[in-house]
Amino acid sequence: MRLRHVKTLIAPFLALFFAGHISFSLAQEAVKPGPYLAGRYAEKENDFRAAGAWYARALIADKENPYLIESSLLALIASGGFGMAADKAAYLVEANIESQSAVLMHFAALAQAQEFDAILALLDQGVTSNPLMDQLFKAWAQMGKGDSGLAMQSFEVLAKSPKLAPIGMYHKALALAYAGDFESAEAMISNSVAGQVELGRNSVVAYVQILSQLNRNSDALALLDRNFPQHRDPLMDVLRLQLHTGEAMPFVLVANPTQGMGEAFFTLAYALNNEAEDQITLLYGRLATYLNPNNTQAHLMVAHLLDNLGQYDLAYEAYRAISADDPASYQAELGRANALDAQGNVEAALEVLRSLVLRHPDLTMVHLTLADMLRRQKYFEKAISAYDAAEKTLISGAPQNWVLYYGRGISHEQSSQWDKAEADFNHALVLVPDQPQVLNYLGYSYIDRNENLTEALAMIERAVHKQPDNGYIVDSLAWGLYRLGRYQDALPHMERAALSEPVDPIVTDHLGDIYWAVGRKLEAQFQWRRALSFNPTESDADRIRSKLELGLDGVLAEEGAPALHVIANGQ
Repeated sequence: MRLRHVKTLIAPFLALFFAGHISFSLAQEAVKPGPYLAGRYAEKENDFRAAGAWYARALIADKENPYLIESSLLALIASGGFGMAADKAAYLVEANIESQSAVLMHFAALAQAQEFDAILALLDQGVTSNPLMDQLFKAWAQMGKGDSGLAMQSFEVLAKSPKLAPIGMYHKALALAYAGDFESAEAMISNSVAGQVELGRNSVVAYVQILSQLNRNSDALALLDRNFPQHRDPLMDVLRLQLHTGEAMPFVLVANPTQGMGEAFFTLAYALNNEAEDQITLLYGRLATYLNPNNTQAHLMVAHLLDNLGQYDLAYEAYRAISADDPASYQAELGRANALDAQGNVEAALEVLRSLVLRHPDLTMVHLTLADMLRRQKYFEKAISAYDAAEKTLISGAPQNWVLYYGRGISHEQSSQWDKAEADFNHALVLVPDQPQVLNYLGYSYIDRNENLTEALAMIERAVHKQPDNGYIVDSLAWGLYRLGRYQDALPHMERAALSEPVDPIVTDHLGDIYWAVGRKLEAQFQWRRALSFNPTESDADRIRSKLELGLDGVLAEEGAPALHVIANGQ
């Protein structure tokens, strides 16, 4: 049974219970404009910590304003401030103020305190968040009370739902395993429709633990081998080592009903990831970590979401929440390095990656991440060495390996090692023949070197066909036509590239050159001035200033390059 994504199965249903969720549904009452507006601005910038601080200041003057309380609540959850968030959620729920986020936080806090009777009582009173979570809360709270029979009936309601069956079956299997009924838990997973219960890595780990409890370690190993290649995932390799001992592996994915509710939050976060706004997914991911701090996959998801939202400080903290002895710590360290890089702490990021390479010399991704970062910093010789190390870890010519040869090809090309660069680009194209980035780079390089011009233009045209809206690839096509002296043919493509990348200095500079080549000299000068305003490199800026002073023809003459009319005539 291979790992499948259930999110595609339930995505159409998500709108039924997330319509308007994490939008501020409460009536906006009059609030002090200063701190409130600052909080709203911080919120729009996804600066959750600052938003929480500003909303707290606004609440000093208007402490019972429900809109401010909910806004503060959401910012606190997003930034991991669960204690204060729980207090605000309790206030909103007890005041009978409708807020889905408050209900979710309040139920999570009650689950953390193991107050399962309180959860069930609130559900009976009609306090609800959304249909799916309400049913999972009910079932796991019943498990917490010891009413396993009622709990199984509640899980079965979801398991029989056409849209939510995979989630219902998965959680029923977890509850059965927690209760020690591993035979029924295994049947619930293995007999589900086409294995739809496979929701991600956590579900595979749960299934492996269930099989091991049934003394079926060989079946558990086969499951791992079908889904995760050996020596590519430290967590799965640790499980393999445990299974090879022949001993029964304990079922620990859900150690208690509180963690079961935590897995419910994570299940929804996993299903919503890339299907809903990151802020919504973040809410569920954060609450998953709140109820089960040992859920490594939830911590990684939260950190990745914060990265996506540009909150690198919070992402860094989320990565640090994963202990160094966790088998997935290498993923956290990779994320931490990327967060440091995004903050501008490049040397610190490189140091993290160098240490990681020493600890995980057999992991391709570790070497590849180091190589890519070195390449971006223009340490091309060091990047080549890192790519070489990554290549030694490969065990097959898998298509995804094209990225290694593409990155090393760029490093070779930038290091004036063209023969090696060309070989790398061609190897990447053997793995993925129509890869647009590779076609574009190789084709552009040929044109730049005045080699294989017909083949080069055909490569770039193929790349444009694959990614017609990629402004940089369209720019390459236009620039290739320009370099061949086909100025009128180049112009519409370059104008389209400039529309796609309106503030890119290179694209804008190219547009100016083509305008000059077709005789539109005032427009050319205008574009060169615009290019200067977009922070080009120092050398590019100097050349643009020379073009503004001497014209393109004058610069080409100074450089000893062929004149435009010579190129156009193919001389």
